[in-house]
Amino acid sequence: MGVTEDLADELARDTIKVMEATGDEDLVAEVSKLLQASSTPTQEAFMAAVRVRLAVGRARKFLKQKALAAKKAQDGE
Repeated sequence: MGVTEDLADELARDTIKVMEATGDEDLVAEVSKLLQASSTPTQEAFMAAVRVRLAVGRARKFLKQKALAAKKAQDGE
């Protein structure tokens, strides 16, 4: 990745951590708006990184739940 994408991804990771710690669902939008005011390419890279990271997190959680359910079913047999 380029510098913009690397920095945007790092900011996305940090923003998601703070969002999860505080429960502030508006944080991503607020950071995005701040970035858009000064650098549209950075804002776009940030939002792409946030979407990817949140989607991957949801997918991992889903897979973990499926694996636990399968293990419980297997242990119950």
